[in-house]
Amino acid sequence: MTPKASHADIVMEATQSTSAAAKSRVAASWHRSVIKHGLDPDEHRAPDRIEQKSLQFRMETLEKFMTVASPRLDALFSLVGQSGCAVFLTDTDGIILDQRLSDADAMAFEGWGLTTGADWSEEKEGTNGIGTCLTEQRHVIIHQDEHFYTRNTGMSCIDAPIYGSNGQLVAALDLSSARADQTEAFNRLIAAQVAQTARAIEAANFRAAFSSARIIVAESDDAEASTLLAIDESDLVIGATREARRVFGLQRTGDLVARPATDILGREDGPTGFEKAEKAAVIRALARAGNNVSQAARQLGIGRATLYRRMKRLGLEDS
Repeated sequence: MTPKASHADIVMEATQSTSAAAKSRVAASWHRSVIKHGLDPDEHRAPDRIEQKSLQFRMETLEKFMTVASPRLDALFSLVGQSGCAVFLTDTDGIILDQRLSDADAMAFEGWGLTTGADWSEEKEGTNGIGTCLTEQRHVIIHQDEHFYTRNTGMSCIDAPIYGSNGQLVAALDLSSARADQTEAFNRLIAAQVAQTARAIEAANFRAAFSSARIIVAESDDAEASTLLAIDESDLVIGATREARRVFGLQRTGDLVARPATDILGREDGPTGFEKAEKAAVIRALARAGNNVSQAARQLGIGRATLYRRMKRLGLEDS
């Protein structure tokens, strides 16, 4: 009887296969872990942890982002904490900066090395939810023996990337479980909530970054992405989320060069642009005044007769 292959044997066999990496994203990550990072799947060392001073610096650098993210982490944990899951937030290097876990599960996750300050980059831990999510910049589920290290095969990890207001990757949201009975079907169910939470954090962070701007929610074919534009008082687009940049063909990262919203949203603009703006202002004033022309004129700082003339010129005299 042929003995059952060990996890390390399976990983190494897939790594040496010329076709496995092309067919499977997990195998591609295993390949990177061995060939690029020089890792051994049977290594049993504990995950690396950075010094407290370095951790504090990283947390201070992302302080505003973490403040925005915190209540969303709480909400996610309130949904999954009783099922033996823990929630983690990392920076782009895979360093865990914040966590939510129950007291009953704390020792188990500490034993796995899932704790603040731990380095879960793919470079250090091979294929895992956090590191592979950050490397491939996509939502991932790494279920038990899909992990690179044998010592990590008892875990299931569901992760989603989070992008900052400048379109660049800023963090990874991780939900991990060390329950042996956790199924792939349950993982897929949880993954939708993780993606929704990541999207909520991204949107809240974007709104905080452009707190004085008007935020427009645009349509996208990606239901798991935040498609937001920030528009200033001059109707110039001054900010866009990563998905909005893709949808509207804007520069992928960095500060945007301000552009008229009409240009980006595809509405007509040209010689009548000022007339349209004037018409919109008159309509708003009339609406606020309950169609009382005298009151609307006072709001606009003009005389009643002047407003009547403008309404006639703008085609609003019948309104």
